[in-house]
Amino acid sequence: MNRPTVEDQLERDPSLSPMERREMLALLGKWVGAAVAGAGVFRAGEALAQQSEAAAGTKRKRRYGMVIDTRRCVGCRACVIACKAENKTPPGVYYTVVFDHVIEPRIDDKPLFMTKPCFHCEHPPCVDVCPVSATFKREQDGIVVVDYDRCIGCRYCMTACPYSARWFDFDENYAPVEENTAYASVPSPEYRQFRRRAKGRSPVGNVRKCHFCLHLQDENGEYNKAEGRWPACAKTCTGHAIHFGDLLDPASDVHRLLRERVAVRLKEELGTEPNVFYLL
Repeated sequence: MNRPTVEDQLERDPSLSPMERREMLALLGKWVGAAVAGAGVFRAGEALAQQSEAAAGTKRKRRYGMVIDTRRCVGCRACVIACKAENKTPPGVYYTVVFDHVIEPRIDDKPLFMTKPCFHCEHPPCVDVCPVSATFKREQDGIVVVDYDRCIGCRYCMTACPYSARWFDFDENYAPVEENTAYASVPSPEYRQFRRRAKGRSPVGNVRKCHFCLHLQDENGEYNKAEGRWPACAKTCTGHAIHFGDLLDPASDVHRLLRERVAVRLKEELGTEPNVFYLL
């Protein structure tokens, strides 16, 4: 049996009005303009098949990823603030950012917002170029991380990342960090290392990036949404646009959404296979 086309999936989507359906079809070739140049339409059946194939014959237990609903994102940037508060990142370091674009030929001329974290690619170019193996993809869950003790700050990985999802820590600080305040003594929970920010000490001088708040995992490598152990951006999203979970788990929201909705991944032609999907 032939897989349904994207047009077929849009026709069957009960959540779309006829006007919205026409707009979505018109947007497929232009989605987000230059910011997402090279984005490819990713059929849900193909996505789930590839995920199963990637897990087969490996030690991978989970494949954590995100599904972001562009219809629900209102551009409030609560995810950006929540991420900075959770990981205590300095000025100039953002693990997620939000872009907005007015897309033609939308009838209402409303902007389309796009939240962009690290995509935790299946084949991350950043890992291949690191001369000291400071950045690597975790075997058990596919999360791409940075070892601050190994990173030498060469920034090759920043150059290699096609999504501009990495940031360099130039030792900038917010005023409360530089002053003798209670906030200055609070460590960052990143990687469960609880580092206190100090001049000349890691992560100052390191490359930094989103790590899906992996410090909130339990000893079995699992998150728990009900207990609040969930990535800060997804937990705080006011429009419920950011969905997080195990892409290999058929019961997860992310797996279900990829089955039911039309999704794209950015720059598919590069073969990076990002684990962040965008719903149209």
